[in-house]
Amino acid sequence: MAWSEKDVPDQTGRLAIVTGANSGIGLETARVLAQKGAQVILACRNKEKGETACADIRQSAPQAKIEFQPLDLASLESVKTFAENYTATHQNLDLLINNAGVMMVPSLERTADGFERQFGTNHLGHFALTGRLLALLLKTENSRIVTVSSIMHRYSPMHFDNLDAERKYSPNRAYGYSKLANLLFMRELQRRYHTEKGSLLSTAAHPGSTRTNLQQYKPSFQFFMSFPFVAQDPPAGALPTLYAATAGDVSGGDYFGPGGPFEMTGPPAKAYMSKHARNDENAKRLWELSEQRTGATYAI
Repeated sequence: MAWSEKDVPDQTGRLAIVTGANSGIGLETARVLAQKGAQVILACRNKEKGETACADIRQSAPQAKIEFQPLDLASLESVKTFAENYTATHQNLDLLINNAGVMMVPSLERTADGFERQFGTNHLGHFALTGRLLALLLKTENSRIVTVSSIMHRYSPMHFDNLDAERKYSPNRAYGYSKLANLLFMRELQRRYHTEKGSLLSTAAHPGSTRTNLQQYKPSFQFFMSFPFVAQDPPAGALPTLYAATAGDVSGGDYFGPGGPFEMTGPPAKAYMSKHARNDENAKRLWELSEQRTGATYAI
């Protein structure tokens, strides 16, 4: 039987942060977790959209324990402020879903800290956020971190001399770097911090071909994905993330995506991870580089 949101176990008593939860698969992930009883923080850049998302969720789950908190992953200062506010008011964190992202920005843009926007937001912002919340995650029994990647992590190997478009900018390649970085980070996080008690699981997921506002810069993608046999809607696209976050048979380092042809649509299943994403030396190198660029040293 195909796994669906009905199979998500009870989340009562759990605290969850979902980045980029104002739309798309982030919104659907937050919605289901809240419906299942979790207390969910929607960590979003835009206050109006974040509060609208909270109101949307309450329509289907009036008793939902949800709140909006501002977070701009393209700003290390915003990441620091968000993490400081959370740690000052909470004693634990059961679930961190690194979902937010930007995709195929047409021309070179940089974050507040000077990073190429896609790499800086999709990877470095989440790297810094996870590091600043790690102490709480480690002290919370059976906590999980889910990092959302993409099929496009297969687009290119990691070119460490061009991560900030030092030589040349390509929208597709920059997005591919960031999504490959997500998987390298997920695996290295698991290697460094998983304990024999199983107190922390680092996992990943991808939504396959899902219609969201991520395709705003690619009208041709939007047209292609309008066909039902090509793409699925956000509730289905969120299922691999929800599986990675809640299913009982998940192990650290697992990667999930749609189980249909080419991992484009369908119920959650184990996903293919390219050899570049399984390169342990590159994972260690990326970790050290990310520490240098963000100042997040992961000291516990």
